[in-house]
Amino acid sequence: MPVDIFINLPSAILDRTAMQRQCSLAMDQGPDTPIADMSFEDALRALETVVRRLESGDVPLDESIALYERGEELRKACQKRLDAAQARIEKIVQDADGKPTGTVPFDSAN
Repeated sequence: MPVDIFINLPSAILDRTAMQRQCSLAMDQGPDTPIADMSFEDALRALETVVRRLESGDVPLDESIALYERGEELRKACQKRLDAAQARIEKIVQDADGKPTGTVPFDSAN
């Protein structure tokens, strides 16, 4: 579609078109893609797509339940990755003056 046609479209149509485009991008991973194989960004994008689909109210009940379950799995995976990143950041090694001197792997016993 030429860009000038979009100018005359109501914003609701544009929002729905943008949502459908984002849904199709997120679904490129496929709903059966193991979450462990997704990057944090892909998992977050997939979670956002699940939330939008559920909020739209256009999803049948059985599919809504499946989406909710998938969304919960995605939320847990994203939270786990954020917690791990925070723990790594907190492991920054400081010198006597309190200045960062490097990092220590999160799973290090130091």
